[in-house]
Amino acid sequence: MAIDHESPFKELNLKNRRITGGGALEDDSRWPRWLRPLLATRFFVPCNLHSYSPHKRECNMYCLDCAHAALCSLCLAHHRDHRTIQIRRSSYHDVIRVSEIQKVLDIAGVQTYIINSARVVFLNERPQPRPSKGVASTCEICDRSLLDSFRFCSLGCKIADPGRKKSIAASSSATSSSDRGSEKSHVTQSFPAVFTPSSAASAAVSHPRVKRRKGFPHRAPF
Repeated sequence: MAIDHESPFKELNLKNRRITGGGALEDDSRWPRWLRPLLATRFFVPCNLHSYSPHKRECNMYCLDCAHAALCSLCLAHHRDHRTIQIRRSSYHDVIRVSEIQKVLDIAGVQTYIINSARVVFLNERPQPRPSKGVASTCEICDRSLLDSFRFCSLGCKIADPGRKKSIAASSSATSSSDRGSEKSHVTQSFPAVFTPSSAASAAVSHPRVKRRKGFPHRAPF
């Protein structure tokens, strides 16, 4: 009788992996368990637990130990012994200060920015219609323009599946082709009809020009 000597931890190891779009298994053990939930969380929304507060309570805090949902300042009373971070906003995009995130996560290769005298990184990628001309370095996932010393535009792109870039490129190519086709159709329809010399001559024959006769001068009365 054949005996299966496989490790009992095999199933546990598979649970720590995530199936990517191409069917391959991506090892999530490289990243903290709270990172992906953090990137998927919506911040700066009203707090449902403290809606009775006379002041506007926006959820801009996050507990790394619970990794559950965004928190407001009043929610922190239940997370006193936990690791919490504060999320800020720049141009409607979520950012976090480097001084906070680098204590719990390796952010090497991620583009940093100085906003309000503080160095920050973006949580997720920001859409960019087309790369800027003359830029030598771009994000390895979304092709956003970067400085030469960086590889990713955000934390989300740093932990993204490398195969995701192919799907983004294919989608962008299809969108560009569709835009070019509709633009070409619009240009074709907007041009007026072009008359060739032969058509102009035909028009002259079919519509001959009528010469007006000169009138006789009238002598003024004495």
